[in-house]
Amino acid sequence: MSKNLSVIAKNIKRYRTKLDISQDKLSKIAEVTFHTIAKIESGATSNPGVETMKRIADALGVTIDDLLK
Repeated sequence: MSKNLSVIAKNIKRYRTKLDISQDKLSKIAEVTFHTIAKIESGATSNPGVETMKRIADALGVTIDDLLK
């Protein structure tokens, strides 16, 4: 695993903090486990599945494209 966090991880954290919500709150809104959010943001999961990405993007009010940029 690279020391550099993935673009996805950085963007999820950026949008989440912009909305001032915790990882726990995001996991509930997105209907994914807290563990999933934590692993993605920490870089442990660098390539989450499309369904997970869609749920997170919808919960953050952004598109999957926004998370990939």
